[in-house]
Amino acid sequence: MTLLDTLARPLHDLRISVTDRCNFRCVYCMPKEIYGKGYQFLPKDQLLTFEELARLAAVFASLGTKKVRLTGGEPLMRRGLDALVRLLAEIPDLDLTLTTNGSLLAEQAPALAAAGLKRVTVSLDSLDDTVFKCMNDVDFPVARVLGGIDAAVAAGLEPVKINMVVRRGLNEGSILPMARYFREQGHILRFIEYMDVGHTNGWRLEDVVSAREIVRTIDAELPLLPVDANYRGEVAERWRYADGSGEIGVIASVTQPFCADCTRARLSADGGLYTCLFATTGRDLRGLLRAGAPDDDIRAAIETTWVERTDRYSEQRSSETAGLHKIEMSFIGG
Repeated sequence: MTLLDTLARPLHDLRISVTDRCNFRCVYCMPKEIYGKGYQFLPKDQLLTFEELARLAAVFASLGTKKVRLTGGEPLMRRGLDALVRLLAEIPDLDLTLTTNGSLLAEQAPALAAAGLKRVTVSLDSLDDTVFKCMNDVDFPVARVLGGIDAAVAAGLEPVKINMVVRRGLNEGSILPMARYFREQGHILRFIEYMDVGHTNGWRLEDVVSAREIVRTIDAELPLLPVDANYRGEVAERWRYADGSGEIGVIASVTQPFCADCTRARLSADGGLYTCLFATTGRDLRGLLRAGAPDDDIRAAIETTWVERTDRYSEQRSSETAGLHKIEMSFIGG
C-alpha cells in the first residue's frame, strides 16, 4: 500500500536511531558544554531492543516503506549491531543502509556486510586534522575515519557516501580539498548546510554557507553540471563533474527547502515516531509494543500519524519558529 500524508508525500524512508550516545562532540550537533561527562543518556531498558526495532521496521515495510537507515547518536556504539542488521535484512525488498562518523567502522564493516547491510554514509567535515579535531572536539584524527571508509569499500558496502557539514568560520576552507580528494577516490561527497536542528548548537543564519556558494566554489576549479534526482524525496541536489570523474551532492535545507518531497519518518532510540527532523514532539510506539499491542494496532498508530502529517518546517522557517524547543538531531538521527 502507499500511505500519503496531507501533502501527498509517501512514507518511503525510515530512519532508526539505535542509540542517543556518540563518541564525538561535534560543535553543530552535540556540543561538549551541553553533552559533558555528567550528561544523562537513555538507560538501557528504555532503548528499543533489536527484536522490537525489527518488528517495527516490518510494520513500516507493510505500509510502503522501502528504505531503512540506521543512525544515532553514533549507531556503531550500540553493541552487537550486526545482529540487528541480520534481523532487518530478512524483511523483503528493504534497502538497508547506515550513517556513521566512521570511528568504529574499520572494526565492524566486515560483520555488518556479512549480516546484510548494503551501504554506508560516513560523516567527515574536513581532511585537515586541526580543523576536524576542532569540529569533533574529542581530538579524533582524520586518518582513522579514512581507514573506516577503506574498510567499508573492502567489505563491499558501496557506494560509500561522505557527508560534510559546512559551518562558516570553521571549515569552509575544506570544501575544495574535500572535493578534490573524494573525486580521486571515486566516492560521492555531499555538502550539508549547517542546520538549526535542536536548540543546543548555537545556530545562526550568518554561519550558513549556502549550497549555491559551495557549488560556485567547486565549479570554479572543477566544472560541474546538474544531474536529475534518482527518486522523489532524494534530499541531495546532484551535480556531476563535467569531465565525467564522478559527482557531488548538496543538501540545502536552509536556503532551498525540499519539504514538499520529504518522505522520511524517524524512530528515536526509545521508540518515539517523529515525522520531521525539526519536530517538537513524537508518537510513543514503545508503549504500544511493551503493552502487548498487536501489529494491527501499531500499524494503525503509524498510519494515523503519517496521514495527519503537515510538517514543512524548512519552508516555514522564520523568527516565529526560531524559539521552538525542537528534538535534538543526536536523539532522532540526521
